[in-house]
Amino acid sequence: MASDFTAEQVIAVLQEGDRDLAARFTLLLEVLRGCGSVCIGYSGGVDSVLLAQAALLACGPGRVLAVTGLSASVSDAQRELARDCARRMGLPHLEVGTEELSDPSYAANPADRCYFCKRELWSRLAEVAAARGLSWVLDGSNADDVGDYRPGMRAAQERAIRAPLLEAGLTKADIRIISRLFGLPTWDQPSAPCLASRLPYGLAVTPERLRQVEEAESALRRLGLRDLRVRHHGDAARLELGPRDLATAGDRPEAIAAGVRAAGFRRILLDVEGYRRGALNESLTQLEPRRRDL
Repeated sequence: MASDFTAEQVIAVLQEGDRDLAARFTLLLEVLRGCGSVCIGYSGGVDSVLLAQAALLACGPGRVLAVTGLSASVSDAQRELARDCARRMGLPHLEVGTEELSDPSYAANPADRCYFCKRELWSRLAEVAAARGLSWVLDGSNADDVGDYRPGMRAAQERAIRAPLLEAGLTKADIRIISRLFGLPTWDQPSAPCLASRLPYGLAVTPERLRQVEEAESALRRLGLRDLRVRHHGDAARLELGPRDLATAGDRPEAIAAGVRAAGFRRILLDVEGYRRGALNESLTQLEPRRRDL
C-alpha cells in the first residue's frame, strides 16, 4: 500500500515545495517520538491512517497499537477499510466493542452526543493502553477541528488524550498532501464520521435508523456516487451530494430513489446546496425551501 518513501525523504520533498509544511510534519514526528509508546484511536479515515503511519516511523511497530471501536454507528465499509489499511501497513491493530448506544444520554441524540460517544471510546482505549503498558492514547483530530463544533474534544481533554496532528498544526489539506506522498489510499478519501451524524439532533439514535442510513449510502455508492450523506428525517431521507454527483443526480432520479427507498425511506429529498461539512448543525428550517423531491 505505502510507497518506499522514508520520513526523511517525505520531508525532503515537502521542503522543495512548502518548507512550513515540512516543518509541521517534522514536528509531528518529534511529538510522536516524545510519546514513546502509543495507543491510537483508529477509524481508518484519512487522519488516523496518517497518524498511524507517522507513529510507526517515529516509535516503531512494537510501540504502536491502533484500536478501532466497533458499534452499530460504524459502517461495515469503514470497518473493512480500517482493517485493510492496518493489514497493508503492518500496523498492530485491535478492535474493541463500544456500548455508547446503551447510554441514554447518547441515544437521546442531544447536540453534545459526540461527547458521550467519545467518553465511551476513550475509556475503552485507556483500559487497553494501561493493560498493554502504552504511555499515551492518541486522537486523530487536526488543526481544522478547532474551528468546528466538536463536543467530543471535551471527552478527550478529560482523559488527557493527545492529538499530535493538532499539536503539530497540521490541517486536513496538509494531511492529504503527506498521505499522498506516502502512497496511503486514504489521501483522497471523503471524510467519514459515524453514522449517527446523519441523524438530526433530538431524533433518537437506534440500530434500525443507523442501518437505514448505512444501506441507503451503500446503495448510492453502488451507483458510483462518492462524496455523500444520507440524512435521516424519520420517513424521509435528505441527500447531500458532492458537486460532481449533485450535477448528475437529475439524470438518474429513478435509480437513486429506488436505492434509498429499499433502505426503508418513504420520501427522498435532494438538498440542492449539496454536501458540506457541518450540515448537521444547520437549522433545518433554513434548508426547507431548497429541497425538492426526486
